[in-house]
Order: sequence, then C-alpha cells, then structure tokens
Amino acid sequence: MAMIENMIQHFFQPIVLLLDVLSIGIIIVGAFLAFIKLIPRKNGKVFPSILQKNKYIKAYLGSYILLSLEFLIVADIIETIVNPTFQDILKLALIVLICTVISYFLNKEINEVTDEQ
Repeated sequence: MAMIENMIQHFFQPIVLLLDVLSIGIIIVGAFLAFIKLIPRKNGKVFPSILQKNKYIKAYLGSYILLSLEFLIVADIIETIVNPTFQDILKLALIVLICTVISYFLNKEINEVTDEQ
C-alpha cells in the first residue's frame, strides 16, 4: 500500500508544481498586459477620465488574479488529496477561505466597472 501511495505522490507532485508555475505565469502575463494598457495610445479605447481608465485596468488585472487563484486552489486540492495530513487540510481550508474572500471582492469590483461601461 505504501508503494502505491509513493507512486501517486511522485505522479502528482510535478502536476502540482506545474499548476503553481502556471498560476504565477498567469499573474505575470496579466500584470504585463495591464501595464501595456496604461500606455496611452491614439487609437486605443477612449475613457472619459483617468479614474475610469484606472478602474478598467484594475478590473482587467483582477480577472487575471482570479484565474490565477483558481489554479492555486486546484493545485492545493490535489496536494491535499495526495498527502492528506491534518496540517495540509487546515492549510487548504485557510487558502480556500482567503481565496474566496479575495475572489468575492475582486468580482464585486470587476462587476462595478463592467456595469459602469
């Protein structure tokens, strides 16, 4: 039985690592694209004020952060299933709680921006 558990852990460890790296990559890409949107362009989207533009960019970056959080939660769930210690379960519960709160407020902010447009 221990041999099977070892095989499962060795199989899923790279997957968890890949999901973590993918999550970091999503944040980096989102930050880069949000930064690009800060640069004024003549033929770009026209905003009534700089405040509107900043809200739009925050919502844009927030959507990437939300996506990244989802990948992090998936990685933590897989890691907890493969290695179900009480400490890992508590860690997962705290991460899911924190991500849920962050997701709630980011979604609220994104919806406010999209409702204004």
